[in-house]
Amino acid sequence: MSFSSEVKEELAKHIGKSRHCQLAELAALIAFECRVNTADSENPSLKEKYQLLVHKLFEDHGSFDAGEERRILEAVKMWDEETGRPHPTDTVHGILLQQSCCKRAFIRGAFLASGSISDPNKSYHFEIVCRSGEQAAQLCEVINSFGMDAKIVTRKKYHVVYLKEGAQIVDMLNIMEAYVALMDLENVRILKEMRNSVNRKVNCETANISKTVNAAVQQLEDITYIRETAGLDSLPDNLREIALLRLEYPDAPLKELGTYLDPPVGKSGVNHRLRKISEIAENLRQ
Repeated sequence: MSFSSEVKEELAKHIGKSRHCQLAELAALIAFECRVNTADSENPSLKEKYQLLVHKLFEDHGSFDAGEERRILEAVKMWDEETGRPHPTDTVHGILLQQSCCKRAFIRGAFLASGSISDPNKSYHFEIVCRSGEQAAQLCEVINSFGMDAKIVTRKKYHVVYLKEGAQIVDMLNIMEAYVALMDLENVRILKEMRNSVNRKVNCETANISKTVNAAVQQLEDITYIRETAGLDSLPDNLREIALLRLEYPDAPLKELGTYLDPPVGKSGVNHRLRKISEIAENLRQ
């Protein structure tokens, strides 16, 4: 089962405690699924949630009929009293989204109907596909009322509300009250951060080692060039001393080289002398 399916399976079993929250979620299911009766939906989580909500709200035990359809649509403000006909809309009536808990339920319903989350082991991506710009605008506004940074992109004839930051997707799971999925995602994020941190340290240490080795190789080349041209005796005593030590200990770090001098010299002092030798070698080459 995909991570997205696991999230939906968890959300399908979660029912808001208040009637107004249940109505907000039911309205979202109808608006995003574009039909009142979702009993024959191919989305098992959506089907399960719809049946739970209808039973909870209307204590329905029978089969779906015209009377039930009107009752449901009247409750979610999608029934035209003047014409006596259904009036389903892409957007949900604002009166159903006045409280924070109702907004959470609305987002939960929208995600169950047409949302998805990528596998966090591969990438971070949360999206809900909307049929119209108005639907996307309302959903985006509701999501961002929780301090999120959701954006809208057009994909063929649809509008997609999406998030790509791992931390924001964690917050979104919290908003939808998918707490088990939230913990699973956090565990993945922690492991990925640990791996990335280790990789950064290894890369940094590798780069430092490479830099040190390259510097030592260059120092040896400079000293060898001076020895074969002007001779090491042409160097001042302090430079000749460090040059001979570098030839004797080609792999030793600068700090260790300094301990072999009498009196000992610090890393910066050794580095200064080797730079002088490099300058002399360069002058000889020119």
